[in-house]
Amino acid sequence: MTISLSLANLGAISAHAAVPNYQRSDITAGIVHFGIGNFHRAHQAVYLDDLFNLGEDRDWGLIGAGVTTYDSAMRDKLRAQDYLTTVVEQDVGKSAARVTGAMIDFLDPADRVAIIEKLADPAIRIVSMTITEGGYFINPASGTFDPEHAAIVADSQNPGDPKTVFGIILAGLKLRRERSIVPFTVMSCDNIPGNGHVTEHAVSGLAKLSDPEFAAWIAEHVAFPNSMVDRITPATGPREISHCKETFDIDDNWPVYCEEFKQWVLEDKFTAGRPALEKVGVTFVPDVAPYELMKIRILNGGHATIAYPGELLDIHFVHETMEEPLIRSFLAKLEKTEIIPCVPPVPDTDLDDYFKLIERRFANPKIGDTVARLAQDGSNRQPKFILPSTADRLRKGEDVRGLAMVSALWCRYFEGTSDSGRTIEFNDANAARLNAAALKSRENPLVFLELEDIFGDVGKSVVFQQRFSQALGSLRQRGTRATLSAYLDGGLGV
Repeated sequence: MTISLSLANLGAISAHAAVPNYQRSDITAGIVHFGIGNFHRAHQAVYLDDLFNLGEDRDWGLIGAGVTTYDSAMRDKLRAQDYLTTVVEQDVGKSAARVTGAMIDFLDPADRVAIIEKLADPAIRIVSMTITEGGYFINPASGTFDPEHAAIVADSQNPGDPKTVFGIILAGLKLRRERSIVPFTVMSCDNIPGNGHVTEHAVSGLAKLSDPEFAAWIAEHVAFPNSMVDRITPATGPREISHCKETFDIDDNWPVYCEEFKQWVLEDKFTAGRPALEKVGVTFVPDVAPYELMKIRILNGGHATIAYPGELLDIHFVHETMEEPLIRSFLAKLEKTEIIPCVPPVPDTDLDDYFKLIERRFANPKIGDTVARLAQDGSNRQPKFILPSTADRLRKGEDVRGLAMVSALWCRYFEGTSDSGRTIEFNDANAARLNAAALKSRENPLVFLELEDIFGDVGKSVVFQQRFSQALGSLRQRGTRATLSAYLDGGLGV
């Protein structure tokens, strides 16, 4: 018989899973986190739970917040189980469950006044976020904050009633300044190069539109640490909910499944203190950039590399792409010849060994991560994970045969059918225009590269245009398998 996840049932659950060794009543809030999704619950919340289990820093509990209907739905799921989460860590030959209790509340996304007031609470010293790559209002081509985005314009015109995360953060900071309270640290936990800088540009950029003096105050008084975060965490669905019940006898509304590996490298820059996360494995460094560039180029770029051939060959799970010799060899050749050579040295890290670790993680059959998840939101991910490597090589006069192939595979994917004729379901805010451009590119391949907000100067490179056109032509005429084989053999110009 399954046991419903709740504080009252932790004693019974402890026979099936690890549970907190602390009383939840001993935890007080120190962090408000926007974007309570699976990754946050498998990463930041786990590190804090580890710290609380050590008997440390129990005044750094989490309060959830958000602005979307997704956030409201997540709040309902978690509130029904006292904000507890079952985290199932899976590796080859191993599957272990634990219940985390780091979250103590979740604010109503519809009540922005209450959220802003909570941000002004002196006990709140960090505001963190996982709002995905697309949530930062970045112009993909320039890589900078977009002050002309409709949501940003709306918040700048009505700062007293903000609708975006950044507008709400500004309102909270303004209250703290008015009340002479030390400002909180704003900490991004998203996979974005220089995520602290990006977050600062969004917060300050929005402030400049309505109150330049306030923007200057933010620049002087608020900290925005950069970070590198890593843990492969698939989406939750019926499969995970059933597995949690059948394997661990826990009835969790939305359990989190993830790999055993996790990593967090964080810039030690905080305005009002921080939890002692170094005691539970977080690496604090003066400069995160080498670590995050390594991860974004090699791991996230690797995910993009295998996602689109996987979709075109009707492969469902990520580990199955690694069982397909053509895709695994494509990934290895691209990483070793074009991506890793563009990654600067990282302290105490061998990049070849790091890639071997990535290969093992991608091949883990227990994770159940899907190719469709990796393929989603490419209009935000390609400019961050693939095109920067392409641009680096083009600036050096180096070939981009494999990287252009990834972009061509992405274009072919957006034609909407796999090689077998299966209809592909898109999950991208720009899906309509990407699909239209991909279909038009059948007559002229360069039409797809005219999406300047995505490709920028890369799309104007004659070398890239040539490589992209060759690869796309082969994908259409010969199919994915033959094209990957040709690339691996060094023939056909692709």
